[in-house]
Amino acid sequence: MSEDRLQKSESPPELERRLGLSTAIAVVVGTIIGSGIFLVPQKIALTLGDAGWIIAAWIFGGLLSLAGALTSAEIAGMIPAAGGQYVYFREIYNDFAAFLYGWTTFIVYQTGSIAAIAVAFAKYLGFFFPLLGSWSLNIQTFSLPEIGIKLAAIGAIMFVTTVNYFGVQFGGLAQQLFTYLKVLAIAGIILTCFVFGTPAVRLYTPFFASFHGTSLLSAFGVVLVSVLWAYDGWNSVTYLAGEVENAQRNIPIALISGTIAVIAIYVLANLAYMYVLPVSQIAQSSLVASDAISIFFGKNGAAIIAVAVMISSLGTVNATTMTTARVYFAMAKDRLFFPQISRVHPKFRTPHVSLLVQGIWASILTLTGSYEQLFTYVIFASWLFYALGTFGIFILRRKRPDAPRPYKTIGYPFVPLIFVIVSLWFVYNTAVTDPRDSLIGLGLVLLGIPAYFYWKRRRVRIAS
Repeated sequence: MSEDRLQKSESPPELERRLGLSTAIAVVVGTIIGSGIFLVPQKIALTLGDAGWIIAAWIFGGLLSLAGALTSAEIAGMIPAAGGQYVYFREIYNDFAAFLYGWTTFIVYQTGSIAAIAVAFAKYLGFFFPLLGSWSLNIQTFSLPEIGIKLAAIGAIMFVTTVNYFGVQFGGLAQQLFTYLKVLAIAGIILTCFVFGTPAVRLYTPFFASFHGTSLLSAFGVVLVSVLWAYDGWNSVTYLAGEVENAQRNIPIALISGTIAVIAIYVLANLAYMYVLPVSQIAQSSLVASDAISIFFGKNGAAIIAVAVMISSLGTVNATTMTTARVYFAMAKDRLFFPQISRVHPKFRTPHVSLLVQGIWASILTLTGSYEQLFTYVIFASWLFYALGTFGIFILRRKRPDAPRPYKTIGYPFVPLIFVIVSLWFVYNTAVTDPRDSLIGLGLVLLGIPAYFYWKRRRVRIAS
């Protein structure tokens, strides 16, 4: 055997580019659309009250997310590597900024999101399995044994972890299926309302009436938290950049087209809700989709919505599990995390250890019941990272002006600048209106500092 062949046979397995454009788009759409479109409309209607302002809030949040996606698309085209945002922070800033991003992602942001959405799936599963507890689609009245719901949620987490363990193509096919089903379910709700529904009394009125001046800005600031939560995840496909075929072309296309598709779905869904239900009724509805469908299907409408939410939630858990594990994998490759996490399965070509560690930690958060509060603590920090990531485009344009850019941000420099300004305003507004949670969240992020220096020293020792 030649020396070259011997060296090749002894080299560790690497991730392979096995995902196509359709899967990349399914990841974007499937990660964004979770349970938000079923739960958030009530909060927005209660705060804004006017049909026009409600739609404006969804469009504004969508365009803001699109601005972030347009900017990330350029960076992703330049740096098509596994780990996405973590790798971008490393290239744009330094190891320290990248580690804090990865630390926050692991310790609670994405793992807490996995736990929260898995619990939502388990609660709706209880609608069909009374052994999980007596339950009503009215979220304010359900009564569930905590252990049953937690075990069901952990089962969901372990299920999608196992699916993604056995190959990125396997996980990608599952994601396409989940995404198609959830989009079809929401499309069915929209068509049912428009085709078979009777227009609500005072249809879409008042449209623009209730707010003026600073009161409108204040109300928008309140609802933006919910709207942006519903749009969160638009950048998730960048984590998979090392496994997407022709990533320099397909990642930007997936980011932009996927985000635009979700904006259209969200706006149409809200127009459909308001077509059959008055805004005042939506404001009092804990699950507006169920109330809208129940007009046509009676009690069976609750079962239909329960299935839709379960499909949507499980699809989001799958997408988040598949994508985010690549962040910790990239950290470990840089020797800034446990080295075992950088392993690639020799047969399935997946970061199997990273997937398992992520699944175990998300399950622990589920058992503790602290995931929702912890997630609330760091939500403002996530938008600080969004702002820093988007600002990175200005740094890269200056540092690497001649680097190949398969895609350049439309509307540069205004699009990324607007995103950065609004993101920083959102962080500031959250810190002012909720200083306690913001300080706790900042503390969780800063806990990564001693962890960083530990791994940094360890890397230096190994290198020497």
